[in-house]
Amino acid sequence: MADPMRIRAVSKDGVVNVKVLMSHEMETGLRKDSSGKPVPAHFIQSVSVTWQGKVVLSAQWGPAVSKNPFLEFNFKGGKKGDKVEVTWTDNKGEKRTDEATIN
Repeated sequence: MADPMRIRAVSKDGVVNVKVLMSHEMETGLRKDSSGKPVPAHFIQSVSVTWQGKVVLSAQWGPAVSKNPFLEFNFKGGKKGDKVEVTWTDNKGEKRTDEATIN
């Protein structure tokens, strides 16, 4: 399983800024190993962020996203002490969910 995501969520004036650093190889399937064989594609396909059971971000990704992707976005309504949950699923069915408390 992948390393935990590093999530930071800060509320200011009713707007929550969320920063997420995900640990994932994000192989495109186009690279070749040292023996010339293609390295199989392995990348995050979907990312979802929820707050109080509501989806505040939903994204579909492909192989063009960089290794260990960084995501930053804002949403309105969250307040200090609330939880934000981030989930990603990759093209091999692996899944990772982590959460952070809004500061």
